[in-house]
Amino acid sequence: MKYGVIVFPGSNCDTDCFYAIKNELNEKVEYIWHAETSLPKDLDVIIVPGGFSYGDYLRAGAIAKFAKIMPEIIKFAGKGGYVIGVCNGFQILTEVGLLPGALLHNDSQKFICKEVNLKVISTASKFTSNYKKDTLLTIPIAHGEGRYYIDANGLESLKDNDQIAFQYVDKKGIVSKESNPNGSLNNIAGVFNKKKNVLGMMPHPERCNYSHKDSLKLFSIN
Repeated sequence: MKYGVIVFPGSNCDTDCFYAIKNELNEKVEYIWHAETSLPKDLDVIIVPGGFSYGDYLRAGAIAKFAKIMPEIIKFAGKGGYVIGVCNGFQILTEVGLLPGALLHNDSQKFICKEVNLKVISTASKFTSNYKKDTLLTIPIAHGEGRYYIDANGLESLKDNDQIAFQYVDKKGIVSKESNPNGSLNNIAGVFNKKKNVLGMMPHPERCNYSHKDSLKLFSIN
């Protein structure tokens, strides 16, 4: 497999993603600068990493959507290529319309950095096919705008099309208000597009290199 990690001004998890792919999954990977106007022809997966692209001015991901590389990523996904957006990458993918919904400020209005528990809700994508349904994962979060929102019709569509990838849960796998770190609707921590070749999630699996390494399977589509 060949991976590409997009780099924006303000990205701060690109190196973590690169390391995880190269050293933990032992796959080929290269950086792709945001100002490029084409993608390498041999890519299988694109990672849009976390960080603060363009300083998160206006709102998270709102400026990155206009980067020169984004039309190519949209074309790549449209042809069935695999794209995963983590944290700020998730925000960017919603801004360009590759994923439904939006990421709002945490209900606490504070930046949150801690480990959370996730439940795998859908295994219908190659990103999650390495897990059994309801598998529990422990993954770090680090965000200020991670509250997932979509309108009522959108939420029903997500459910009908099996697009909810993960939910925040407690250690026993129970969905609750207490296990929701940011106020996300329905405790949603990650979603797919309808074709399930695009995944967005707020938690950071690339930060699980040395602990909870099982979470790195999210990057593997073999």
